[in-house]
Amino acid sequence: MNNQPQSASPTSLSQKTTQNNPAAPANKVSKNGRLVGNVSMFVAKTFSGLNENALKYLLPTWMNAFTGVVLRLGFGSLFFWVIGWIKPDKTEKTSMRDRLLLLLTGIICVFGYMYTLLMGLTYTTPISSSIFIALQGTVVYIICLFLRTDRLSFGRLIGIILGIAGALVCVLTQKHSDVASNPLLGNIYCFISTFLFSAYLVIEKKFLKRLSNSTVSKYTFTGGCLAGIVAILISGNWFAPVLTSGVFSTPFLVLAFVLVFPSSISYLLTDVALKRLPATVVGLYANWILIVAAIVSYALGQDKFSWWQLLSIALIIGSVFLVESAEAKDHKSKTAK
Repeated sequence: MNNQPQSASPTSLSQKTTQNNPAAPANKVSKNGRLVGNVSMFVAKTFSGLNENALKYLLPTWMNAFTGVVLRLGFGSLFFWVIGWIKPDKTEKTSMRDRLLLLLTGIICVFGYMYTLLMGLTYTTPISSSIFIALQGTVVYIICLFLRTDRLSFGRLIGIILGIAGALVCVLTQKHSDVASNPLLGNIYCFISTFLFSAYLVIEKKFLKRLSNSTVSKYTFTGGCLAGIVAILISGNWFAPVLTSGVFSTPFLVLAFVLVFPSSISYLLTDVALKRLPATVVGLYANWILIVAAIVSYALGQDKFSWWQLLSIALIIGSVFLVESAEAKDHKSKTAK
């Protein structure tokens, strides 16, 4: 998932870290363990950043958004079902209600966020898309405020303001160009994608209290894939020249990278890191997605340098840092009690 649950929010990550090893604080992890965790996150988020550039290359010439969603979610579903089969948790109990709710979450949130992400990349640039991905942690926090499951603090408030300012700078200053056919529409799609994925993380957090990551992911990805298939059957909007371009052609190899690395390898590496690093450290790696996408976009000509864009990136990174710092302080104060 932008993919998959790769793009990490502080709230979701805190829950996952607690679930994986609630009794092992990060400062008790060995230096080698922290090194392994940091290397894992560096590689995982590098794949996530390159994923934005790879999708931009494929869209819309080699596949459309509907096709991309079905291919990614179909592969992801298979991957998570295989993981669940290889490493089954015999103590885990999944009710029919759980399965139906997870499928429904996949239909609405997972299909929704992935479709709008791919639509956004069709019209805007990988850097703009990554700006909104980096904002996911802040959006999760805003949703939690509305649900009254979190409280407001000064640091987080400033972080929210910076995040909103960064997003507005991106939306209002980006102009039409040969690399962005309709940046305003594309950025709106990217914002909707970020909101839907953030909502998914909030819902996922509740299920992860009782269920494993692979169980949650296999049902939500399956629901999203089914929604994509139904949407294509109704609209007849299947377009995938990439599948007939030849196994060793550039488009097919790029698609293989998208399916294998950001959707599966990154997931496994993030799991490795979550057992060895504090949630705040893992969350800050979301900024690396933005940096990688920016460097590769400029190198490949998928975006054009803009001082406004640089300001937007700086504001978003500042927003993530402040929200993550506030999360760390809250976690320490709760632990102290």
